[in-house]
Amino acid sequence: MQRLPIRPLAGLAAIGLLALTGCGTDTGAAAHRAAPGGADTTIRAHEVMQLTKVHEATGMTLLEGPTFDADGNLLVVDVTAPPGGPKVLRVDVRRKTSRQVHTDDRGAYTSAQFSPYDGRIYLTDFSHGDIVSLAPDGGDPRVFFSGEVEGARMNPDDLAFDREGNLYVSDSRGMSEGEATGRVVRIDREGKDATVLADGLEAPNGISFDTEYRGLWISELTQNRVSYLRLGGKAGVAPLHSAIRVDGGIAQTDSIAVDADGNLYQALHGRPAMVVYDQNGERLATVEVPARAAEGLESATNVAITPGGTKAYMTVSGPAGGYLYAFDALAEGVRQSNGG
Repeated sequence: MQRLPIRPLAGLAAIGLLALTGCGTDTGAAAHRAAPGGADTTIRAHEVMQLTKVHEATGMTLLEGPTFDADGNLLVVDVTAPPGGPKVLRVDVRRKTSRQVHTDDRGAYTSAQFSPYDGRIYLTDFSHGDIVSLAPDGGDPRVFFSGEVEGARMNPDDLAFDREGNLYVSDSRGMSEGEATGRVVRIDREGKDATVLADGLEAPNGISFDTEYRGLWISELTQNRVSYLRLGGKAGVAPLHSAIRVDGGIAQTDSIAVDADGNLYQALHGRPAMVVYDQNGERLATVEVPARAAEGLESATNVAITPGGTKAYMTVSGPAGGYLYAFDALAEGVRQSNGG
């Protein structure tokens, strides 16, 4: 199997290719080891199962957007699945089985989440700028939103829902050109009104509400920075500010999840790991794939924490294939740690 180089575009390593063609030793759920200084803990994740292999047609596999359905099954998207291949999979994590629930001939889906308004699955199509929805069983595909937002088409990456079912999207527009033209876009739950809440961002990727729905955490991948956008100020938002600087080395900031205690799980592209911070920016833990299993794995793109429980499942990908790894989260899962 040909080894693919680490891409500079976190969580969307395959999208550039798509755009040109058409974007240890521990076996327990989590083994904790105090890091020097005692402030940061290492959490060893363990392999649950391999979901995908590198696709011959695209030369990659990239798993993203894990989200639990009402039956406790995990939905996962494969960003680089070729036309006709499994683009959305439903995984029985207990039986360690998976099956295709959706495919099509064009989508490059980078996230998935269930709407609290209509219960449908919502997918972001990075390459075509669309938001697509599916019935809970994966059928009845619909284009929920398409077209320009304030004069420019989106490159939607991740999404988050508020309590009423309105969508908040990280728009990575300008990423391939290296321009700071990324945005945060709000789309009402009917898909009729889209508004830019923040712009001038550098490849925004992860997006998640805080536990009180007062603001949004947003990762800017080319800056290795997590910014915070408070909602409810003048004109509906307050100024966005840099909240956390992520020392990622060769890795870059990918998707974000938030647990019941408000802790942020920041996924990394370029390294099969996640870093965990509290809401005040203190680094609490690093979640890692054991070293002997990490060869051929380049990214931990996202995580879903079992709603009401602490078992966490992160999507990990690279030349070795696409995998699910599990670990014990620091607090219980909520809507903001279940998809996006």
